[in-house]
Amino acid sequence: MKQIILAILIVVGMSARDANADEARNMAVENVITRQIEAFRADDVERAFEFASPTIQRIFRNPQVFGHMVQHGYPMVWRAGDVEFLELRMVDGQLKQKVGIRDTTGDTHLLDYHMIKQDGTWKINGVELLKLPGMAV
Repeated sequence: MKQIILAILIVVGMSARDANADEARNMAVENVITRQIEAFRADDVERAFEFASPTIQRIFRNPQVFGHMVQHGYPMVWRAGDVEFLELRMVDGQLKQKVGIRDTTGDTHLLDYHMIKQDGTWKINGVELLKLPGMAV
C-alpha cells in the first residue's frame, strides 16, 4: 500500500512540475511576442529585431529592412491594437502561438507565431497570417 501511495505522489509531483514548466514556457513566449509588438508600436525596429530568430535576422540582414517588411507585409502587427493570446501548440515539431490581433481600423486578424528556443531564450522564427474561421477561400 505504501508503494502505491508513493507512486501516486511521484506521478502527481511530476504532473505538477510539468504543468509549471508549461506555464513558464507559455508566459515566456507571450512575453517575447508582446515585447516585439510594443517595440513596433514605438517605432523601435532595432529592439523588435532582437526578438527575431537568427534565421530571420540573416534573411533580413538589418533592423530597417526587417521593419520595412513588417510595416508593409504585416501592418496589423506594426500597429497592433488589442492582442489576444490563443492556443500554444506543437505542429510537426514546431511550437506555434496563435494570436488574435485587432488592428487600428478595428479589423481582426489571426496569426501563428512560429517560436524557437535559442540559447535558452524564445525567439520568433516567423509569422503566418491565418484565415479567420468562417471566411471564404
